[in-house]
Amino acid sequence: MTNPSFALSALADPTRRGVFERLASGSASVGEIAAELPVSRPAVSQHLKILKEAGLVLDRAEGTRRVYQIDPAGLGAIRAWLDQFWAIALDAFKAKAEGEEIAARKGKHK
Repeated sequence: MTNPSFALSALADPTRRGVFERLASGSASVGEIAAELPVSRPAVSQHLKILKEAGLVLDRAEGTRRVYQIDPAGLGAIRAWLDQFWAIALDAFKAKAEGEEIAARKGKHK
């Protein structure tokens, strides 16, 4: 299971986040990713290693190269973690809207 704190820490690095965002458009090898970013292949490999340890990417062998893709389970764990705050925000918004509606109704009866 992905630890959301570790995953978010992994994504805090701008280059690593760029690698992850590149994988959002589809699977890619280290060389393909490095060709699209201003970093070396060894640097991309290190970033992918950290993303994999964080549970955010998967890899598979294709011939002599490794192809990486986003791990849906890891992304789902981050989303589930963020969703708890979304529910809190929606509840606060609802309470504020209802409070303003009640205050507006009281103002009309004066």
